[in-house]
Amino acid sequence: MVSIEPTKQAIKVENIKKQKLERIYRGSSPRVLDLFAGCGGLSLGFQTAGFEIAGAVELDSHAAESHAMNFYKFNDALQKRHALARDITTTEPEDLMMALERDVDVASCVDVIIGGPPCQAFARVGRAKLREVAEHPEAFRQDARGNLYLRYLAYVRKLQPLAILMENVPDVLNYGGHNIPHEMCEVLEKMGYSCGYTLLNAAYYGVPQMRERMFLIAYAEELKADVEFPKPTHWVELPRGYEGSRQVALKALDQNTFRFKFYNSPPVASPDLPQAVTAKEALEDLPRITLHLEGQLKRGTRRLNQSVPYPDNLPLSSYAVQMRNWLGFENYDGIPDHVIRSLPRDYDIFRRMHPGDQYPEAFQHAQDLFQEKLEELAMQGRILVAGSAEYDVLKRQVIPPYDARKFPNKWRKMEADKPARTLMAHLGKDGYSHIHYDSSQARTISVREAARLQSFPDGFVFSGTMNPAFRQIGNAVPPLLSLSIARTMMDSLRGK
Repeated sequence: MVSIEPTKQAIKVENIKKQKLERIYRGSSPRVLDLFAGCGGLSLGFQTAGFEIAGAVELDSHAAESHAMNFYKFNDALQKRHALARDITTTEPEDLMMALERDVDVASCVDVIIGGPPCQAFARVGRAKLREVAEHPEAFRQDARGNLYLRYLAYVRKLQPLAILMENVPDVLNYGGHNIPHEMCEVLEKMGYSCGYTLLNAAYYGVPQMRERMFLIAYAEELKADVEFPKPTHWVELPRGYEGSRQVALKALDQNTFRFKFYNSPPVASPDLPQAVTAKEALEDLPRITLHLEGQLKRGTRRLNQSVPYPDNLPLSSYAVQMRNWLGFENYDGIPDHVIRSLPRDYDIFRRMHPGDQYPEAFQHAQDLFQEKLEELAMQGRILVAGSAEYDVLKRQVIPPYDARKFPNKWRKMEADKPARTLMAHLGKDGYSHIHYDSSQARTISVREAARLQSFPDGFVFSGTMNPAFRQIGNAVPPLLSLSIARTMMDSLRGK
């Protein structure tokens, strides 16, 4: 006897998607679930584009709390419910929807799923496992190494979204011999989605940062929508390193022409467009920080609870105005997270570095400073002999311990007239990758400056102390880039 259950299930899924479409066509906001949400860079872009943030899944407790503080700030009960850190490997979609007090029918709760599952375990899983989870949503339990990508697909299968957005680093195009976006598209296509992926650079979308990422969009067949990516709004000539990284990421495509099936060439930015937002345009209106140069900055935990007023009578760039006036995140008084690290050994080095200098140049400046101090002591009659205890102590006080040949990119002084280089989660550990362009301040960037470079508005708040805040910011998708993508997806969902 032939089972009719699969046919019944397919009809049910089709009806659910049609109901979701009708709801959106009637003017209701598409409901978004943000997986691996972090503090909410993607969520902010989608909310601003008119989507409803229905919920998020995030393992880091500070990031989960930040997400709740910003997207449910007017409802204490909702904020408390959404602030809980959740492990996607143990949280079932049904349990999540129940905890968030969503519809009893789990497949009816969400219209769009967004997020960026980490790729580290993916190469050990492979395409066969992806196909297996597409057909058997419990298959992920057999292989914990691939839980994150497999769980993402399990959520798609259970929640039946109309649209999907995935984000990751460019290297996922050639990760351990896998073209991960292509393989995900293969599975999603069999699940009833049309798919496409490309590489986008945040600087082309109004973000004062040259940040390259892979984005994958998928639409349910019921939408009858073509996958498109937003057109650039700004232009900058990217440094050779960024073009080189893109070519390395695309190497898998060159070797396997069939993989062009889902690949979309990145939208082309034209020199006729407005110039990309520079670091100076992003940061110049923020208060100067010089307490560290006066010996008034102690080591220890930096809390984000002391508001610093904006300076008076400083000209505001259009970007600064945007960051102060983002709808729902306005801030006209001051910022509570303009805090920096205490790095007393390095202030003189920072001051001498030129824009664009990296660690080899910083190391040379440090050696010059050391020689000058030895000469000053010699003028005072104190000659330190190489290898003596005093000599070694002074050397440690002046020269960083890293080999300049092994760590050429460990430090970098920003260039005021260009967008910043890519911010990383490693900001949570030292911040040397983004030394402020203003030599008179001789420091690394503050938490709020990092947020500005990522295009978080000044009214967006971060849970925790300085280090967790830096990590959340470095891990995030720039909200302005997210907004451009979200607007494109909204047009597709509304049939425009």
